[in-house]
Amino acid sequence: MLSVALRPSAPARLPAIDPLVAAAAQGDRAAAGELARRLVPRVRNLVRYLVRGDQDVEDIAQEALVALLRGLPSYRGEGELHSWADRVVARATFAWLRHRRGEQARSSAAAGLHAVPTDEGTRPDEYLRRRRLVRHLDALPLEQRHALVLHHVLELTVPEIARELATPEETVRSRLRLARQRLRESLAPSLDKEVG
Repeated sequence: MLSVALRPSAPARLPAIDPLVAAAAQGDRAAAGELARRLVPRVRNLVRYLVRGDQDVEDIAQEALVALLRGLPSYRGEGELHSWADRVVARATFAWLRHRRGEQARSSAAAGLHAVPTDEGTRPDEYLRRRRLVRHLDALPLEQRHALVLHHVLELTVPEIARELATPEETVRSRLRLARQRLRESLAPSLDKEVG
């Protein structure tokens, strides 16, 4: 009979989680506040890329930050915090938009327009570049815009976008193709002015 020496198995390596994130996930209010402060510019920009107009950006960003902080205990540290946070923000934004559409169907209220403040430390030329990009995104139908932002900003694949939006993959591909085509057409005059 063969005897096999059993070696103790190596402990599973758990991903290292930033101490600030771990503290916030455990309910430390100061850590949660600091983490939220650090994430605000990223959250605000992503929300603005996903919605048309500036009027609701702050409200959606605030709700997305609350969702992020509430969801921190579910973050396992297996990927970048920013990638996980981006998905939470996108889901919170889509939930807000669905809720808003329901409200608008019941009553049509007009909202004013205000500018999204620049991010702390953002150069003025970077802010202006983002504002130009957002103007071009505003011209896209929402379905195309969402597909484009999820693909190019959050770097989701077509199958991931299809799952996120509960839409067939071919529809997502079509929306991406149409969005890119419309962006090229709308950017062409701007590029001609810059070159000329």
